[in-house]
Amino acid sequence: MSRVSAAVLAASLFTIPVALLPLPAAAAVSVGISVNVSPPALPVYEQPAIPGPGYIWTPGYWAWSNLGYYYWVPGVWVLPPIVGVLWTPGWWGWSDGFYRWHPGYWGPRVGFYGGINYGFGYFGTGYVGGYWRGRDFYYNRAVNHINVTNIRNVYVNKTVINNVHINRTSYNGGRGGIVMRPTAAQRSYGNQHHYAPTSFQARQREMSERDRGQRFDMNRGRPEAPARQYMAHPESRPNPGQPRQAGRVQPQQAGRPEQRLQQERRIEQRPARPEQSPRVNQPRPPVSQERAVTQRRNEYRNTPPQRPPRQNESQQRRQNNAERPHQDRRGGGRPERREGDH
Repeated sequence: MSRVSAAVLAASLFTIPVALLPLPAAAAVSVGISVNVSPPALPVYEQPAIPGPGYIWTPGYWAWSNLGYYYWVPGVWVLPPIVGVLWTPGWWGWSDGFYRWHPGYWGPRVGFYGGINYGFGYFGTGYVGGYWRGRDFYYNRAVNHINVTNIRNVYVNKTVINNVHINRTSYNGGRGGIVMRPTAAQRSYGNQHHYAPTSFQARQREMSERDRGQRFDMNRGRPEAPARQYMAHPESRPNPGQPRQAGRVQPQQAGRPEQRLQQERRIEQRPARPEQSPRVNQPRPPVSQERAVTQRRNEYRNTPPQRPPRQNESQQRRQNNAERPHQDRRGGGRPERREGDH
């Protein structure tokens, strides 16, 4: 197991649960994990089709686990926290004998990400996969997998890929690393206020760390899920019995970023259900009367039902004979004649 430096200045931005909290860019590049093992090469994979308008591609990267191994966090289409921001990928950089992780962030400009060629518009400097025009995002079909049936805000600019050098190195500096330093403009972008990774991005990183198929010591640089189409909203759950698709999870709330935020505000502003009116307190009978009623009720429940006593056959026969008129025993079946009868 490699020796991990204890110089962790603060928690990584991916562990921040609140995705819409603005933080200075200086904080983003001053915290991270330090490792003395170089990150693996970037895998080759295809970009999934964009799920809908407003999504921005965030490339995959190698992350480090506290258990001592690298694991791959898939690339994914993500809805930005607000309209008008772009994603600056995180990157590994060699410094003071260790490879240090610089987390990514959302901001109005794409800052420095080590010159790493993540592909799909992130070719080492800036982002050429699209741009904002007002409240709509326009996509470059030359570097993105766009379905023109669902996405109408598209253009084609192939000049951005003419001079791209294919390099799968995933870190800056050190032996075999990318040699590039940030420009003055990139430093100024990094000093601007920005937004931390969204909760969906943090959730994907946690899921990837628990997935053995994403670990480098298991996949040898070929992760099982190099990319996903989109990340799920915490409230969206798959239906029971619905089969899961590899490399794909349920979508976020549909619509553009501003529509999604408006929907969330409507949910928060919904009036609570009216509480049921309390029962009217009715006057109770005196304690003595209540106890008497309870005692009679219990006696009635505990008293077995009264049944008439059973008679034997001889008693029943005598009673029947006494009730019938007296008949002649000689078998005539006629009643005896009494005096006065004619």
